[in-house]
Amino acid sequence: MNDVLDTEERREIPSDEFGLPERREYPMPDATHVRAAEAYFRYCPEDLRPELARNILKFAARYGVNVQSPVIRAYAEQ
Repeated sequence: MNDVLDTEERREIPSDEFGLPERREYPMPDATHVRAAEAYFRYCPEDLRPELARNILKFAARYGVNVQSPVIRAYAEQ
């Protein structure tokens, strides 16, 4: 799977595999998408960043991705 999902692939992903599940944004079904979520973190609305940061770290651990961003780590602690 590459980092671009078509509409059908995105529909098939369960809501709990998104960084923001209630909005179905930042899908993270694999390591490639965890890295993409990390790269696009800066575009997330400020009030949703703590939730997204925690989910990025959760999925990173699941897929063996090393997240070194101090920004993401700081938001995850909020």
